[in-house]
Amino acid sequence: MTACLTCEPALRFDLGPELIATTPPEYRRVARDQVRMLIASADGIEDRRAADLPDVLRVGDVVVVNDSQTLPASLPGRTADGQAVEVHFSTVLPASGDTPAAALSATRSRWLVELRRPAPGGSRPSPANHAGAVVTVSGGAQLQVGGPHAAGPASGAAAPLRLWEATVCTPRPLLEHLEAFGEPIRYGYVAAPWPIAAYRTALGVVPGSAEMPSAGRPLTGRLLRRLAEKGVQVERITLHCGVSSGEAGEPPYAEWLSVPERTAEAVSQARRDGRRVIAVGTTVVRALESTGNGRGGVRPAQGWTDLVVTPERGVDTVDGILTGWHEPEASHLAMLEAVAGRALLCESYRAALDRGYLWHEFGDVHLLLPGTGR
Repeated sequence: MTACLTCEPALRFDLGPELIATTPPEYRRVARDQVRMLIASADGIEDRRAADLPDVLRVGDVVVVNDSQTLPASLPGRTADGQAVEVHFSTVLPASGDTPAAALSATRSRWLVELRRPAPGGSRPSPANHAGAVVTVSGGAQLQVGGPHAAGPASGAAAPLRLWEATVCTPRPLLEHLEAFGEPIRYGYVAAPWPIAAYRTALGVVPGSAEMPSAGRPLTGRLLRRLAEKGVQVERITLHCGVSSGEAGEPPYAEWLSVPERTAEAVSQARRDGRRVIAVGTTVVRALESTGNGRGGVRPAQGWTDLVVTPERGVDTVDGILTGWHEPEASHLAMLEAVAGRALLCESYRAALDRGYLWHEFGDVHLLLPGTGR
């Protein structure tokens, strides 16, 4: 079978339903670290398992992971006129001045939210104008909706009626309220309402992501120990992921990041030594590039980033990336092209389609190692 894929001007392909992972691998009797891993490098295309990562990487490589923990960020609600809605908490509103940690420990905070229509098998986008709506949310919480939130700075488009700025009031700290009444955000392609544990990685210790930083999902404790035994250095950043509904096709918007001093020094030293830095997920690339000094080094920092990484901008803090498989024309593909180049990216996506790799958060992974090969 030859995949129907075009590379110009953007990466376009047909994604058949048989290639969408609807169930977590552990519910398919496949261990997390046994999902398939396609390696694309100067040595060509190779099929492996995620558990093979220690055999593939080199002694001295620095692997950077995202330790953000997924929230049960979906709450059922009802508007004043009786309309049922599903509230997806995305990110703290940057203009509020709150950090995510402060907002989650408060009983009143301002957020970007998506209001969706409940539907069998997963919610659907809501085209309604919710400006000014008051939404009663389960557990005695209330949401006061303001206006629509503009798309990212690179869009140049009018604000879609998808993300809304809202004030939420809860009878207890918001994180406790979400843990008591919330569910993980789930889209229509997911087969069942899997528990929040299915949406969390072994690395996630800092609550704050609306959606799972899924590239780290195969990195089990066992696999992390084997990386350390191999002599691969594992360092952490935090970047809280907002919602990224596949229906919208919007550019990224602002997200909260923290790059610790230890990680900044490890990445900077590796770049000076000529050792490789491998990002686990597009969130890690965004965090490192946002705090880069323009010469390959990274500064410790925390705050908001609205950086959009494109092929024209390029990257200078990472040498490769472990990532999932992304939608046709998704903005994440531009970042991957910045890391790997158009030719290698197209070659790997064509191979993944031909070889039946699985897409989305419960699917397989993709290791891009351009330049030096393995």
